[in-house]
Amino acid sequence: MTDRLDADSLADILIAQCRASDYAGYDPFDGLNSSFFKQLKLGALPFAKIAWLQLHKRSLWNLRPFVGVPRRRNPKGIALIILGLIERERRLCDGWSIKEATRLAEWLLEQRCDREKWKHSAWGYHFDWAARAFFVRSGTPNAITTCYVARALAALGLETGEPRLLEAATDAGLFVDSLFRADGGYYAYIPGESAFVHNANLWAAAVAGEAANRLGDDAMMHRAISAARRTVTMQRADGAWQYGTRDHHSFVDGFHTGYNLEALSALQRTVKFDEFDEAIRRGMAYYRDNFFLPDGTVKYYDNSVWPLDTHSVAQALLTLQSVDSGDDDHLLATRIFERAVDTLYMPRECRFMYQKGKLTTNRINYLRWTQAWAFYAIGAYANRVRLKGELQEQRQRRFEYLPGMTQ
Repeated sequence: MTDRLDADSLADILIAQCRASDYAGYDPFDGLNSSFFKQLKLGALPFAKIAWLQLHKRSLWNLRPFVGVPRRRNPKGIALIILGLIERERRLCDGWSIKEATRLAEWLLEQRCDREKWKHSAWGYHFDWAARAFFVRSGTPNAITTCYVARALAALGLETGEPRLLEAATDAGLFVDSLFRADGGYYAYIPGESAFVHNANLWAAAVAGEAANRLGDDAMMHRAISAARRTVTMQRADGAWQYGTRDHHSFVDGFHTGYNLEALSALQRTVKFDEFDEAIRRGMAYYRDNFFLPDGTVKYYDNSVWPLDTHSVAQALLTLQSVDSGDDDHLLATRIFERAVDTLYMPRECRFMYQKGKLTTNRINYLRWTQAWAFYAIGAYANRVRLKGELQEQRQRRFEYLPGMTQ
């Protein structure tokens, strides 16, 4: 494609597209918000909940408008938008990005789960969520959503100097710490549930570790490090992690692998030690060798290309730029970005599609799963491209003016 958009322009197109709906949208897992399903009164049947949710997640056509599923803001999606707006401000310094991020942060503070019940700042999804491992009602906090919101609030608090945002992020870390299960030495995904999922455990460790660092809480920091060590001991010899420990968690996919590596790296930076260097090195080697084709196509699973998925692309861009990143990783990120624009971006709609299968394509617009991730990751990539260009210019200038060199 000769007229491919550059990363700066595409990031601006995506934020305009998201802002047009005031950041409200559909989600792959919001099917149980259907007013029609509630009228059917099948909610008491666990199988019916899972089947209905999977129908909407897997359908190539968006049935939600016809069964009464409303567009809503998603706290995790808003957190990703805030992180993307911070990247945009660093690139453009226009002031609007921080103003918009601050407006969205105020919304997040208003959307905290019941603080009397959960004691601390915490966030969950705006829909009931049925899975084989557990059923979670709307308004129940979970580790991953809380961690991403905490990261966004902390980053914005550091950018603006607003203490309330850092205080909320730290308080969220205390909630995450309450998910620690002493009987297994890991952080649970959901309060009261025992499922051990590596990406939730590691992001919880990273966010709890940051909060412990701010509070000077050695016991809390010890729990964060020990939880990370638990996941590291379960890394396979080839460097991979399965999704979790239950029988149906035996798959290895790209974006959860990226989560694990990014979170483990973030915790290590907070603690300022190198204990996890070898685990990160082996994990990154497996990631590079098993999730990318030479043309920049991002595989969904380590043993299967399909489906092509915008979320997987976004996490790949973030992982390659934030974890042990070098020139080769930057070149790979460039191929990934260009390939994603060619295969998953829809210029007429000014957005990315959800997934492309071997024989089918799902073009449904999912703000949290797709557009918010793409905006954040492409903005971070655009800043990395700019930084690389500036460093190259500086090296060139030094070379040109070395003694004895002619211009």
